[in-house]
Amino acid sequence: GSWEETFKTHTDTKPNGPASVGLDFSLPGFEHVYGIPEHAESLRLRTTEGGDPYRLYNLDVFQYELYNPMALYGSVPLLLAHSARRTLGIFWLNAAETWVDISSNTAGKTLFGKLLDYMQGGGETPQTDVRWMSESGIVDVFLLLGPAPAAVTGQYAALTGTQALPPLFALGYHQSRWNYNDEEDVAAVERGFEEHAVPCDVLWLDIEHADGKRYFTWDPSKFPRPRAMLERLAAKKRKMVSIVDPHIKVDSGYRVHNELRSRGFYVKTKDGSDYEGWCWPGSAAYPDFTNPEMRAWWASMFAYDQYEVRSPPGGERGPPASPSAPPGGPEVTMHKDAVHHGGWEHRDLHNLYGLYVQMATAEGQIQRSGGQHRPFVLSRAFFAGSQRYGAVWTGDNTAEWEHLKISIPMCLSFGLAGLSFCGADVGGFFKNPEAELLVRWYQAGAFQPFFRAHAHLDTARREPWLFGEENAALIRAAVRQRYALLPYWYTAFYHSHRHGVPVMRPLWMEYPEDTATFAIDDQYMIDRALLVHPVTEQGARGVQVYLPGKGEVWYDVTSHQKHHAPQTLYVPVTISSVPVFQRGGTVVPRQERVRRST
Repeated sequence: GSWEETFKTHTDTKPNGPASVGLDFSLPGFEHVYGIPEHAESLRLRTTEGGDPYRLYNLDVFQYELYNPMALYGSVPLLLAHSARRTLGIFWLNAAETWVDISSNTAGKTLFGKLLDYMQGGGETPQTDVRWMSESGIVDVFLLLGPAPAAVTGQYAALTGTQALPPLFALGYHQSRWNYNDEEDVAAVERGFEEHAVPCDVLWLDIEHADGKRYFTWDPSKFPRPRAMLERLAAKKRKMVSIVDPHIKVDSGYRVHNELRSRGFYVKTKDGSDYEGWCWPGSAAYPDFTNPEMRAWWASMFAYDQYEVRSPPGGERGPPASPSAPPGGPEVTMHKDAVHHGGWEHRDLHNLYGLYVQMATAEGQIQRSGGQHRPFVLSRAFFAGSQRYGAVWTGDNTAEWEHLKISIPMCLSFGLAGLSFCGADVGGFFKNPEAELLVRWYQAGAFQPFFRAHAHLDTARREPWLFGEENAALIRAAVRQRYALLPYWYTAFYHSHRHGVPVMRPLWMEYPEDTATFAIDDQYMIDRALLVHPVTEQGARGVQVYLPGKGEVWYDVTSHQKHHAPQTLYVPVTISSVPVFQRGGTVVPRQERVRRST
């Protein structure tokens, strides 16, 4: 397998032969490690002894499994270790397929066993060992020495950049599904938000809006007057986001394809012809986003005289790239021996492809507004540094309670790796949520950085008012809570943009010496003043909330009741409850007047 490997009908040639690199790190005194997103995993990483290592390899995964080290849509090779004494980070800068093995000398030991070791004066110092392995590239590793948690995230931000400050509208509520059928459907959904007094900033169009999945175009029968549609939304101070994927339909009647082919801008096969895969449009070719000239051309395609909309009033910001991994190999992704600009093999830079798509798309939006408007671009694929170009999300989740629950540690892990603008599809992408799950998901989503409902083509419609008046009122209340806190969210993002701190962060970042916080991932802080414990259990009557901080006080934001910390508090809940506590001595500005959008 050193020079070529075969899987079914596919052969991966390896012209450079065996090129893998690896390095082991020992972390004496550390039992808790975090990071290396994206995995559907608890916040504190588990040891991988006796199983597969954590894999970092951007893939288009259909219905992913939970608590599994399998690779998902994005990869950030940053691991954080934390103890009561210090925090440190290991940033393994490599965009090839990477595996991370974690072992520990305390794994599997019970608290009693550790106590016994201590009393007998034996027992080793706790230690975690981390092994990094990448298929190709060089050993290029940065040790982030902290010692405080915010110092580590700041050091990582100094290397890769901070979270782009989102435009305010992007922090509002987004309504999406695959797909809103036509202009009449869009108008009806928008009317629903007016009639039911639910605030909403953005309506989304998925792949069906384009003419035969030819991106940068509109289906002439379903969306014959896109400009008028956008103007109607703009009149209500709302915006539209459309999808643009980086797989281009191979069709000689399609201007975008012809231009890319004639300029030689596609990724090539090992034999030098244009690489072709198979995706939504059918046979598709892939622009080579590693080529700066190609990226400049792609950016120019978002100009109003190129993207077939013409300029809507006020220069509404539009399309996000949602770069899906290009299909065609044994996994749903590009062949590793495909060739990029400068002769690089795809295997060397696979995890970077999505970052470059988001970069070029964001640049196109900035250029389009003459540098006047901050862009909004959402991407499912990402790498170290993607935070500079926009938002990310946890991909194609499922309408199940466990998926609601895992959205919290997944977003916390994203934040530790610099990606502060993160969220999960409210309600779950696959399957149909029952009313209670949908309500709880809105309540949780309203307290996560990116707040968007999204759903699969085959699911039943689930706009906020379709589950009866009682549930509509609960959802309306959750969305209004989000809008009331917008000044706080916006300021939190400014802090993140300036200092590289996560917006949504684990308790141990604020209370680094409190060992009780080290494994908590069902509650979290938003910036430094609000502690949130969403209800993620079906039929819950109450939740246990840990209030940290010796000598500190916390206030229940609904009842204003005062609680002394540290303590574990049993909070009774009803279907309308979202347990949120404000830290004593902080100011949280609120915007109480209800408006239709930001």
